[in-house]
Amino acid sequence: MTRIAVGAFLHETNTFAPTKATFEDFVHGGGWPSMAHGADVLKVMRKINVGLAGFVEAAEANGWELVPTISAAAVPSAHVTTDAFERVMKEIVDGIAAAGPIDAVYLDLHGAMVTERHDDGEGETLARVRQVIGKDLPLVVSLDLHANVSPEMMDHADALIAYRTYPHVDMAETGRACAKHLALMLKTRTRFAKAFRQLPFLIPISWQCTFDQPAKGIYQRLAALENDAVPTLSFAPGFPAADIGDCGPSVFAYGRTQADADAAADKLAALIESHEDGFDGRIFSPDDGVRLAMELARSASKPIVIADTQDNPGAGGDSDTTGMLRALVRNRASGATGVIYDPESASAAHAAGVGATLTLDLGGKSGIPGDAPYRESFVVEKLSDGNFVATGPYYRGRDMEMGPSACLRIGDVRVVVASYKAQLADQSMYRYVGIEPTEQKILVNKSSVHFRADFEPIADKLLICAAPGAMPADTAMLPWTKLRPGIRIKPNGPAFAPPAPSRSTSPVTG
Repeated sequence: MTRIAVGAFLHETNTFAPTKATFEDFVHGGGWPSMAHGADVLKVMRKINVGLAGFVEAAEANGWELVPTISAAAVPSAHVTTDAFERVMKEIVDGIAAAGPIDAVYLDLHGAMVTERHDDGEGETLARVRQVIGKDLPLVVSLDLHANVSPEMMDHADALIAYRTYPHVDMAETGRACAKHLALMLKTRTRFAKAFRQLPFLIPISWQCTFDQPAKGIYQRLAALENDAVPTLSFAPGFPAADIGDCGPSVFAYGRTQADADAAADKLAALIESHEDGFDGRIFSPDDGVRLAMELARSASKPIVIADTQDNPGAGGDSDTTGMLRALVRNRASGATGVIYDPESASAAHAAGVGATLTLDLGGKSGIPGDAPYRESFVVEKLSDGNFVATGPYYRGRDMEMGPSACLRIGDVRVVVASYKAQLADQSMYRYVGIEPTEQKILVNKSSVHFRADFEPIADKLLICAAPGAMPADTAMLPWTKLRPGIRIKPNGPAFAPPAPSRSTSPVTG
């Protein structure tokens, strides 16, 4: 029987974010499933939208025996601590080493992990795995669409296959694609030729959405370029908040011959570069966005949905800034916003009870410039233990654990407050505290794009606002120091030049 060692280790690292990812963050998982070990991995990774779950389904259909190591993921944040990285890596490496005879390894990785010691977290991960399994055993990896792919990742893996949707509704499907490619490798005993192209400009995440052009058309063309000669082709727009040399978009192809792989990669790279102008769009200030939403809501039959894009916990934000909440209250809007991460305020609401009015310093505790706790009086409308099942196409059946949570009201604005962070990408993240999202005039979601999978069907209009947060909508605003020389720091923006080394001067003597 074919035996495959499997594991998952996912983190999207915003090196400019305020909070690092600890081992406990991986234990809890945030919006991801909680950490699982050994045989428990195969119990957790079923019928959910995760790469490893899709691989497990396909592997079992193929009659393969799986040897699970660990599954671990954490909500995006700043660097993964050395302690967390080494502890998870030890389980992966030791598990593979102890697996006995195996025919291949499959890993579900993100592709944009930066640790306290390694700028290229996945490159280091794959290097360690390759050291254990040797150069001949197949190593296949699924990646997030936001992967910052490095030459080292390409060197160590036999195939990297990235998601093709943003919102990522095809994570499980990408795991199945990895199983299909691995089956082809095992059947033909073929090592496919590789082609890798890094593209010359950063793409802000708000304009990577595959519901819209140009990304929608690019992925349609990508699929059309795949054939028997090029069984898999990927475009990763990258995660543009990692101050590392390999940050940015890339294309990677696998072909029967080097010429096949190169031709497909070159065609796709040229197509993407021809759409540089399209990777941009309108971003509103908090007040402008709220006022426009209020105007649109007067004649709308469905909610106006605003993305609080710069405090997206799916991109490293702490999900606690108050700029959009202040704008809603200041303009006397009617609606709801969430999720604000504030365990202290959630605890105070539970202590006060439903119906109580209490004064809180809500949110604003992550130290983001231009933001501060919002000191106001709020009415406690509903309390929750934070446990529920997500129903939308992004989280798709995951058990959510938001900790003690509350619906607070100020004026006509309702606020979801929770004790854990997770990107607001599912309607159930309002309903679990008693807010029916379809009945709101305005919804403000701490998300950039993932929310669209579940909220676009109920929205009259979508707007993007830039309140203070850890993930600037304009990538040119970030204080870059390590990018590849010459890469443009936004579409049609200036090219990055490494800062000149500081010169020390000796005092004049004599």
